[in-house]
Amino acid sequence: MPASPSTARAINDRLALRLLQQEGPLTAGQLKQLTGLSRPSVADLVERLAAAGLIDVVGESGEQRRGPNARLYGIVADRAHLAALDVRTEGVSVVVSDLLGRVLAEASVPIGGDTGTGPAVEQAVALVERAAKEAGVPELHTVGIGAPGLIDPATGELRDSGGLPAWHRRLMLALQERLPETRIHVENETNLAALAEQREGVARDRDTFVLLWLGHGTGAAVVLEGTLRRGASGGTGEIGFLPVPGTAGLPSAVDCEGGFHSLAGSAAIVELAQRHGLTVAAEGYEPLAASVVREAVAGAATEFLDALADRLAVGVASVVAILDPGCLVLAGEVGRAGGADLAARVERRVRRMSPLPTEVRASALGGGAVLRGALLTARERAQDELFGPLQGRAVLPGHATAPRGRDQLPPARG
Repeated sequence: MPASPSTARAINDRLALRLLQQEGPLTAGQLKQLTGLSRPSVADLVERLAAAGLIDVVGESGEQRRGPNARLYGIVADRAHLAALDVRTEGVSVVVSDLLGRVLAEASVPIGGDTGTGPAVEQAVALVERAAKEAGVPELHTVGIGAPGLIDPATGELRDSGGLPAWHRRLMLALQERLPETRIHVENETNLAALAEQREGVARDRDTFVLLWLGHGTGAAVVLEGTLRRGASGGTGEIGFLPVPGTAGLPSAVDCEGGFHSLAGSAAIVELAQRHGLTVAAEGYEPLAASVVREAVAGAATEFLDALADRLAVGVASVVAILDPGCLVLAGEVGRAGGADLAARVERRVRRMSPLPTEVRASALGGGAVLRGALLTARERAQDELFGPLQGRAVLPGHATAPRGRDQLPPARG
């Protein structure tokens, strides 16, 4: 059925906003060319979006051109402000940005293993509040959080896990209590890393790939035909529990020791390095294994890197046999430290183990992928709400609302 006039207007508005998000400021003529709409339709949508406080004139397209057609329109970046958190067992990092994703402030705080639940939560919440204050942001519209563990697909909440600090789950509740007007969204950290690599990293040309996270622990994210797969219980990618040869036993329902984690976790990699005579001091809060691998690559420690690639290939080949992703990204601090050298070694071994051609790539974002993915998610959630139908939404004083329509556009890919 043909779209009603109000639905068509809503679709056109959303399309224009997405183009402004992806391309930056545009003139009315450029919007006409990119959308295929008529000049009157573009003039109407520009008026609607400006009245709703979503776009504004940000300049002119050139000195030789004057008048309405030369005006450059851009999204009002401070219409909403966002925060992203990377929650780890040893601390929290946060960034605050505007609606376009421009970082306004960033900070981090270590949280020791002996810190109680209450003090740990207070440190993390205070960090968010300080960062927002430093950025000059009176109110956060949306907060995206990346955390280890399973996200309940029914509730969207972090599930209770005996292997993670109790303050992780309490933090989500505390943020909602302290920021009652803010939308809080929690996602598994590895899933967010995959989102960041697909949008801004080494998987931009791939609709299907698997990301293997190598940090303090191990994890995987599965993207099939452009869609992140979470599984029936939210546990897709819990590769640390994968039974593999070369371990002393088998994993259990409550402990991944004996699974792939025993081969590829930070402690296991450090132990392997020590067996090969390598010792490296820790740098900051990154996993010690990342320092070991970085030094091994720089020093051409071939035997250790080959042994590590042998271990990683066992898990990678298992994933390839089931999913045939065609591409696997070695991510996390350790994957980034190993770079193209380690990725190439793993790829050669997987080729010998599997008939399914698989390209292994090194992460472009490393440990920062989780925070970047959380910010991308927060931005998309906020824009989905703000860029939706204009009817019934609060607008700037003195401005009228536009007709209501149903949002039918797919999520942004950039």
